[in-house]
Amino acid sequence: MIKTLLQYSGFLLLLSTAVYAQASPQPTPEATSGGQVSTATIISETRENTPEFGPVVSAYLDYLQDEQEVTDDRASRHEIPPAYYRRNSNRIRALRSLALRLARDSHNDYIPELVAVARDEFKTIFFQPPKLNELRLSEIYAGTFRFLGAFPGGGENFYIFTRLDPYEQEEWRQQQNASAHKKGPPEP
Repeated sequence: MIKTLLQYSGFLLLLSTAVYAQASPQPTPEATSGGQVSTATIISETRENTPEFGPVVSAYLDYLQDEQEVTDDRASRHEIPPAYYRRNSNRIRALRSLALRLARDSHNDYIPELVAVARDEFKTIFFQPPKLNELRLSEIYAGTFRFLGAFPGGGENFYIFTRLDPYEQEEWRQQQNASAHKKGPPEP
């Protein structure tokens, strides 16, 4: 029996393949034309520091750990410059810190889509970036992102936003339209 472990989004996929002899007295219905049987079982990965959380939060924390391992590996092979390594490691640390805080505060097995950007990266998510001194917690920007806070990381701040889901975006648009109608047309 050959076992292969594949990792995807914090879960281990255990693939077991058994080769049956041609003279098997009772072939199973799962047998393929090549005489192989494939069984897939998803096993929740257990890593240290995540047993207090449900599978979704644990998977996200494992994803961040995997991202750090990839970054470490690329740095060890000198594929990335030291400045990129520090920035990416600090970004991962900021995301992990916020994810842990969200999970512990809400007691909910849910992590929204988080985006962490440095000061010079605002144009990667905003067509017209907001001014840093005007950012307010829980405010929605560009109808797409809610500001969750700034987290220090290695000498620079990472500004963390959560992407609104389509329902939240539509609700925000309706609120904007309703407030625009209440104000009425501008006076000449």
